[in-house]
Amino acid sequence: MSYIGLFGGLALLVWMTMRGTNLLIAGPLSALFVAIFSSMSFFPQLATQGEASYVSAYMDGFTSFLSSWFFMFLLGAIFGKLMGDCGAAESISRFIISKVGASNAAFGIVLACAILTYGGVSLFIVAFAVYPMAVSLFQEANLPRRFIPAAMGFGSSTFTMTSAGSVEIQNWIPMKYLGTSPYAGWGVSAIVAIVMIVLGSVWLKRMLRQAVANGESFQVRDNDPVPMSEELPSFVTSLAPLIIVLAVSFLCHTWLEESALIVALLAGIIATLALHYRRFSNLGGAFSEGAVGALLAIANTCAVVGFGTVAKATPAFASVVDTMTSLPGSPLIGAAVAVTAIAGLTGSASGGLAIALPLIAPHYLGSGVNPDALHRVSSIASGALDSLPHNGYVVTTIRVISGETHKDAYSAFGKLTVVVPILGVLLAIALFILL
Repeated sequence: MSYIGLFGGLALLVWMTMRGTNLLIAGPLSALFVAIFSSMSFFPQLATQGEASYVSAYMDGFTSFLSSWFFMFLLGAIFGKLMGDCGAAESISRFIISKVGASNAAFGIVLACAILTYGGVSLFIVAFAVYPMAVSLFQEANLPRRFIPAAMGFGSSTFTMTSAGSVEIQNWIPMKYLGTSPYAGWGVSAIVAIVMIVLGSVWLKRMLRQAVANGESFQVRDNDPVPMSEELPSFVTSLAPLIIVLAVSFLCHTWLEESALIVALLAGIIATLALHYRRFSNLGGAFSEGAVGALLAIANTCAVVGFGTVAKATPAFASVVDTMTSLPGSPLIGAAVAVTAIAGLTGSASGGLAIALPLIAPHYLGSGVNPDALHRVSSIASGALDSLPHNGYVVTTIRVISGETHKDAYSAFGKLTVVVPILGVLLAIALFILL
């Protein structure tokens, strides 16, 4: 019965998300399904001593993630909003796209998203900032617009999000449990990132070519966004805040560990204000919208982390984790499977890491696994099944920003953000074993 609840709850979460249900509703309801089939008490007052209840387990997961990562989400969203409002994000995107040309429109979108996310701009903000240019470029090249979410997702949530040196939290969460740095396993990380870029870009271009050959073309919509028409800041001054974020995170990570991300993002905000202060028409509004965006983003993540925490309290989950950590072969395989599966259950890379690592890190570190290898494999693995249809970023990018449906857009999105990272984590494991 507990297995039925665990996998049935995940199926319900995916189904509700595909139907457009808000994650703040879908998460608790799916977790309740899990709790009922595992005979879990509803209220803590009804649970026996030492036994988890649905309400306490869900809220423990929700609030724990909120308290650990709120400032990172807040500063990241504000930084991204400021970069967007002053035109810096668009300046970077236009510069890159102008260099690659319309014939490589999709790759230009991938590259623009990659630079912005690696520099610390929130995935959600990047999607909002790059989408207008993506529409314009796809229209110029007469490419089917249903592939825009896939291009943005591949550039934002795969090789940059989980690579060494990235200031996205998926690269920083393992530090808390493994005592590593954000540059852990950088050599293997660089090789994996290059392979993922090449593989994903070739695959995306092939899918576009096949779609065009089948008669698909760009369809104009009345509500299509228009890129900013006023003069934009230069590429150099636009890129400077991203470089500052990366530099500060590098200088501070040794003594501040994951808290260095707060300092780095704050430095990026200050740099953006100093370099572009004359370009803000509503500075207070930018801060307010960034704060609201941060709350929405972290609330959606907390909602699925809460689901994962309820799932973690069930007998079925304990059995699944025990099976994963007992897999034959390299311990890195078991770690990758565990992180990937839990990220898939929660629909969140960061949520999956926050749940999985406290469970598996002591086991693997105690058996002598290289912490740097475990950090990099876990980080890359978190970026695979997290991009299932119920992921908050997937829903936002496909439906809210791009105005597409999962039926039309998710096939390409899933291939690039699920299959490619899975191949990436397999390559990472092989390299760590051989090198």
